Amino acid sequence: MLTKLAIREPGHRAGKWLFYCIVVGLLAGTGAVIFHFLCNFGHFLFLDFIAGYRPSHPAGDLPLFGHTHHPLRPVLLWLVPAAGGLLSGIIVYRFCPEAQGHGTDSAISAYHHQNGRINPKVPFVKTVASFITLGTGGSGGSEGPICQIGAGLGSLFAQKTGLTEREMRILMAAGMGAGIGSIFRAPLTGALFAAEILYSEPEFEADVIIPTAIASTVAYSLFCSIFGWGSLFRAEDFHYSNILELGPYTVLAAALTLGVFLFVKIFWGFHDFFQKLTIPMWVKPAIGGILTGTLGLVIPQVLGFSYGFIQDGLNNNVTIWLFVAVAMGKIMATSFSIGSGGSGGVFGPSVVIGGCIGGATGLFFHNLLPSVVETPAAFIIVGMAGFFAGSSNVPITAVIVVSEITSSYHLLLPSMLVCSLSYFLCRPWNLYRAQVRAKIDSPAHKGEFFTDLMEDIKVEDIFDPTKAFAVIPEDMSFSQFCKFFSATDQHYFPVVNRQGKLSGIFSVNDIRQCLFDDKDLGNLVLMRDVARRDVITATPSEDINSLLHKFTIRNIDQIPVVSDDDPKNFLGMISRREVIAFYNETLHRLKQNASDKGKIPF
Repeated sequence: MLTKLAIREPGHRAGKWLFYCIVVGLLAGTGAVIFHFLCNFGHFLFLDFIAGYRPSHPAGDLPLFGHTHHPLRPVLLWLVPAAGGLLSGIIVYRFCPEAQGHGTDSAISAYHHQNGRINPKVPFVKTVASFITLGTGGSGGSEGPICQIGAGLGSLFAQKTGLTEREMRILMAAGMGAGIGSIFRAPLTGALFAAEILYSEPEFEADVIIPTAIASTVAYSLFCSIFGWGSLFRAEDFHYSNILELGPYTVLAAALTLGVFLFVKIFWGFHDFFQKLTIPMWVKPAIGGILTGTLGLVIPQVLGFSYGFIQDGLNNNVTIWLFVAVAMGKIMATSFSIGSGGSGGVFGPSVVIGGCIGGATGLFFHNLLPSVVETPAAFIIVGMAGFFAGSSNVPITAVIVVSEITSSYHLLLPSMLVCSLSYFLCRPWNLYRAQVRAKIDSPAHKGEFFTDLMEDIKVEDIFDPTKAFAVIPEDMSFSQFCKFFSATDQHYFPVVNRQGKLSGIFSVNDIRQCLFDDKDLGNLVLMRDVARRDVITATPSEDINSLLHKFTIRNIDQIPVVSDDDPKNFLGMISRREVIAFYNETLHRLKQNASDKGKIPF
C-alpha cells in the first residue's frame, strides 16, 4: 500500500503541473492571438487607411487585412503616432500605471521582488495600450507587451488557484516564455528566454525551463494553427564554409558593441529625461509620438515593428547607407516611443537594429572582399543574434532565437562567435534594469540560499579542538570554584566526572546570586549539585542550521562539542559568535565569487 502511494504521489504531482502548464500555454497563446490581430488591425486602420502608409511585412507574417489604395498623407502620418501616444498614455495612467514602458522589465521585476504576483489589470490594459502605441506606428516590439501579457495571465491563474509563491513565480515565467514562443513562432526561444533573461550574469532559472517549454509548445501550436505555420522570416539557407569569414564577423561584433552602447545610452537617457519632466504623465507618450512621427516622415521604415525592412534586407533589396540610416533611426524612434512611457518592447527593435548593422557590415565586406563574404545577407542573421545577446545579456537565447525565426541553422558557428564577443564586450550596458546579477542577489532565492548554505557548513568547519577550555570536576567544592572563578573569564563551565566524561554544565548566571555567599555554602555544596544534567551538545558532523536552533532553545551563547561516537567525550566549546562570524565570512566570499563570475578572464 505504501509503495503504491509513493508511486502515485510523483505521478499526481507531474499530472498537476502538466495541467497547469497547458492552461498557462493556452492563456498566453490566446493573449498572443488577440494581440497579433489587434496590431495588424491597427496598422491597417491607422497607418494604411488613415495615413496612406503601408509598411512591408516579413514573409512569414503577411498582413491579415488587405491594402487600401489611399495616397500617402504626410501630415496624418506625422500626427497618428502622437494621437496613439496620447490615447495610450491616458489609458495606462488612468487604469494601470504598471503597464507603461517595455513590459519585459516589469515581468522580471515581478519575478524577483513580488513573488510572481502581477496586478490582474496588467495583461488587459497592456494589450489595449500596446495595440494603440504600436498600431499607430510607434517604434517598438511585440515581445515586451506579450511578455507582460503572458506573465500577467500566468500570475492571474496562479493567484486564482491559490498556489504557493514559488509556484506563482514559475507559472508567471512560463506565461512570459509562452508569449514569446508563440508570437515569434519560436517555442524553444520562449523556454530559454524566460530562464535566461532574469539574470545579468550567465545564469539559468532551472525551475522554469520545463514548465515554460510545455507552455510555449502549447501557445505556439495555438498561435500557428490560426495564423499559419513556419518561421517569422524567410531566408536563404546560408552556409558558413570559409574560415576567413571569421575576420569580418569579429569586426561585426565590434560594430554591434558600438550599436548596443548607443542604443542603451540613448534609450535610458530619454527614459530618465521623460521621467523627470514635470508634466502630466499621460502627456509624455504623446510627445514621444510626435518625435517618432517627425522621424517617420524622413525614414518611414522605422515606424511600427520594422520586421518587413529586415525581410527586404534578407532579399538583398537594401543599400548599405539605408541600413545605417534605419539602424540609427530605429534607435531614436524606439527611444522616443517607449522611452517616453509608451507601451511596447525593446526585443524587436534590438533584432532590427542588429540586423541593420549586420547588413551594412556584410555589404561593406562583400564589396571589399567578395571572395570571402559571398552572401552579405548572412550577416543580417548573425547581427540580429549578436545585438540581442549584447543588449540583453542572453547569449544562449540569442543564438537560438535567430535560427528559429529565420529557419536558418547553418550559421550557428559564426553566431556563437559574435554572440559571445558581443556579450563580453557589452557587459557595462544593459536594456533590462530589472535584471539581478545572479540567484544569490534575487530576493526570490534569499531564503533558499540561506538554508542551503547553513546545511553545507558543519560544526567541524568552525570548531577549534586545540582551543583551551577549563572543565570543572564534579567533586570540586563551591568554595574552591569561587577561588578558581576569580582568575578566569569563562562564562560557561562543563562539568566532568572522574573518568573525564561530560556529566553536566552550568553558567555564571546560574550561580551569580551565590558567588558572594560562600560562608553559608562553604564546602557543603559540590559542583555536581550545581550543574545541569540535561546538557545540550553538538557533534563535529552536525550542520550549523541545527546548531543555531540549539542556541535558541535556552538562549545560550556556548555549547559543548562532543564526539560523534561518544556523547560524553568532551572536545571543547563552540560559541554563537563564532558561528555567525564564520557564516558571514562564507557568505561574503560566495558573493564575491558571484561578482567575479561574469568578468572576462583576459
